[in-house]
Amino acid sequence: MLLDTASLYYRAYFGVPDSVRAPDGTPVNAVRGLLDFIGRLVQDHHPDDLVACMDADWRPAWRVDLIPTYKAHRVAVETPAGQADVEETPDTLSPQVPVIEAVLDAVGIARVGVAPYEADDVIGTLTGLATGPVDIVTGDRDLYQLVDDARGVRVLYPLKGVGTLQVTDEAVLREKYGVDGRGYVDLALLRGDPSDGLPGVPGIGEKTAAKLLDAYGDLAGIMAAVDDPAAKLTPSQRRRLDEAREYVAVAPKVVRVAGDVPLPAFDPVLPREARDPVALSELAERWGLRGALQRLLSALHS
Repeated sequence: MLLDTASLYYRAYFGVPDSVRAPDGTPVNAVRGLLDFIGRLVQDHHPDDLVACMDADWRPAWRVDLIPTYKAHRVAVETPAGQADVEETPDTLSPQVPVIEAVLDAVGIARVGVAPYEADDVIGTLTGLATGPVDIVTGDRDLYQLVDDARGVRVLYPLKGVGTLQVTDEAVLREKYGVDGRGYVDLALLRGDPSDGLPGVPGIGEKTAAKLLDAYGDLAGIMAAVDDPAAKLTPSQRRRLDEAREYVAVAPKVVRVAGDVPLPAFDPVLPREARDPVALSELAERWGLRGALQRLLSALHS
């Protein structure tokens, strides 16, 4: 089981009231919500391995170099070249992230982030290396591209808060989008994604992109059709795709998750008891997390 950790603690932050606070009054709603979510995932799905994948670089320069608008609207502070920009984050969420990291470490849940890559890239690499089924837990549809029935790769997508999950396999993707996991990258880059600053091809929405992919197979087939006078593209489609050649040439590398992240050594095995019970007890007391941690540890023991 691979967790898109930032996606999940954002969900927890907005899904759990900020009245959930530590003894000193500091909000810990994201921390507590994430811990309860992990406990429920373990209890319901019984993974052998569990990895909390992290954004060591949420806006990698190698993606921005190809598409400068990539996540540009989410930059709070621009930094000098070679350093990661600071992401716009709710004031009361940012201080909770180090607490989340400390708690995961004390529990013994593997936490992996590698610069200059996003959590999605770590998930893509680990999925490629997996020798058995993989459940990816994320609120980010970009990771639908990894869905693969033949390898048992699914996405568990929270529909409401973190309590109700859509189990996303190829049948779900075909029903919703008309593509399988492999085709989702082409669909996404053609459609665009305002939340990631991806412009897409103007005039090519999700339904049109799905129809084009059904007709021509993949992005390469669509662009070949642009050059084929006999292809049954509308004049508008042909013109818009032709004008978007520069974007179409670089977008696949931006949208597709990396599969070659140089991973550090780590132990993915789901712990059955806390790795550092003393540190965990101190964190529980300081941040008012005793109940949430008891629930999580109970799930780990079961």
